[in-house]
Amino acid sequence: MQPKRILSYLSPGDFVSIVFLLFLVALNLIFHSRVEQWFTIVVVNTAVVLLIGILAWGAETKKTRLLIGLHRWYCYFIILFIFKELYLMVRPIHPADYDALFISIDRWMFGVDPTKWIAQFAHPVLTEILQIAYFSYYVLFIILGVEIYRRYAIENFDKAAFLIVYGFYLSYLGYFTLPGVGPRFTLHDFASLDSELPGIFIAEFLRSIINAGESIPRMHANPIEVVQRDVFPSGHTQLTMIVMTLGFRYKLKAKWFLLVTGSLLIVATVYLRYHYVIDLIAGALLAWFTIWTGDRLEAWWRALTRRLHAETIT
Repeated sequence: MQPKRILSYLSPGDFVSIVFLLFLVALNLIFHSRVEQWFTIVVVNTAVVLLIGILAWGAETKKTRLLIGLHRWYCYFIILFIFKELYLMVRPIHPADYDALFISIDRWMFGVDPTKWIAQFAHPVLTEILQIAYFSYYVLFIILGVEIYRRYAIENFDKAAFLIVYGFYLSYLGYFTLPGVGPRFTLHDFASLDSELPGIFIAEFLRSIINAGESIPRMHANPIEVVQRDVFPSGHTQLTMIVMTLGFRYKLKAKWFLLVTGSLLIVATVYLRYHYVIDLIAGALLAWFTIWTGDRLEAWWRALTRRLHAETIT
């Protein structure tokens, strides 16, 4: 099959995912002496790149409902897959933590540690609400995607999905550049979070699920040594703002739910001690950058694939 034809099948999300996977392959080859699992990561990522190509080809040529659905929704799983893959890479490649820098910037801006200042407003009801909002992070993408998928042409879904995955990959670059663990480890006692910020019904349970997702075993003696370095920028802020923007861009029925829940989620990042305020500022700026560059990159890729498709059928 002609390379041009294969490229013409790729959606914008396919394109940026393949580029980022190959970037990770290159990083592992360069830093193979530091990353213990480098060979496995290289092999797996290469296989995933091929799988994306095969899935794109199948969806565009066979056009079955199953293949089209898989092609559009695999992006949800690949961002989770790559997030966990970064756990094996970030600290070996860049072993320094920059929390002291983030703390000093927050203190310079506010004169206090925001997570300590906001603790005066702590209440079990508020903690319960904000912990649920914080946990809803990935659910918001499903709500957004399902309504766009059902109401709009597939090109609209592809564009929204592209902005989401593109945003995730940009935030992942920040984890490599300025790794950090967050104020729950540096400014507070991580082991005392449940007692200092108790909820009512499920806050502690949701918190334990989030901890597990960040590779913190329950009752670990020194969790700061094993937690994923994913603080700067705040992907929760960045991607939530993108979701809220897309909700209004597409005039979704869920737009007000996305706005309210997303706003609570962003407040929760500081209240629950996951992020410094500078992380939120960086996330907000990155959200703007993602949308501004993403719209242009998506339009360029769409024009390129149309031209390649036209060339292959003439």
